[in-house]
Amino acid sequence: MRQARFDARGSLIRWTEAAGEGPPRVFVHGLGAVSSAYHAHIAAHPALAGRRSLFVDLPGHGLSDRPADFGYTLEDHAAALAAALEAAGVRGAELIGHSMGGAVAIVLAYRRPDLVARLVVTEGNLDPNPPVTPGGSGIATYSEEDFVHGGGFARVLERVGPVWSATMRLADPLALHRSAIGLMTGTRPTMRRMLMDLPLDRTYLQGARSGELRGHEELVACGVRVLTVPDAGHNVMFDNPAAFVRAVAGGSVLTDRGPDASFLTVQS
Repeated sequence: MRQARFDARGSLIRWTEAAGEGPPRVFVHGLGAVSSAYHAHIAAHPALAGRRSLFVDLPGHGLSDRPADFGYTLEDHAAALAAALEAAGVRGAELIGHSMGGAVAIVLAYRRPDLVARLVVTEGNLDPNPPVTPGGSGIATYSEEDFVHGGGFARVLERVGPVWSATMRLADPLALHRSAIGLMTGTRPTMRRMLMDLPLDRTYLQGARSGELRGHEELVACGVRVLTVPDAGHNVMFDNPAAFVRAVAGGSVLTDRGPDASFLTVQS
């Protein structure tokens, strides 16, 4: 385990590493998750093994510190992630971000292009005010007081299911709520606009069970490789790990299902 300071108080963001060669792969988890739990099995796959891999826990999550005076906006998380990569001596990384971690990865790549050479975003938040769900933006329907001290955290843990609650219960309730508010608020420019404007290799993964990605034609027109993963929902790395590995490796077998190559499917 390694660590780096990310605020003026000396709070620490922490990550674990697997040694290897070539451009580092940096895995970033979603809201209420832990990077190693969601991505270690992917990095260990024979098609991906041998590369230096970092599993970073964002502030308020997993192994990292959870200061009460931190904002936990997407920009705050991205700045903390940048501090981790700088301390780790990482440049030109492949950044693999899931859900909120995908949004954080986009913000980091936009603000610190020296740190990122490639993005793989899995169902990352692209727009403010996403549809209400039991986990992410459902958390934001509570006031901070009600969520942290009024039983909201416990109620959310009960309804998100055993997989998500296993890691969510490790997150700090205050950090979780502020992070969810940060997702609702989004960024300026929006995460979608940042992703479209970034001059680097970009892949966006959508689980087929999650439905069609809104605005995917516009993303493809801007050079984003939009891949729909069959037999997968939001947690593509659990539902179809073989397809997820191929997408991260960059060697996916693709079928063009549209006349303008705007809809692509990873073959399982």
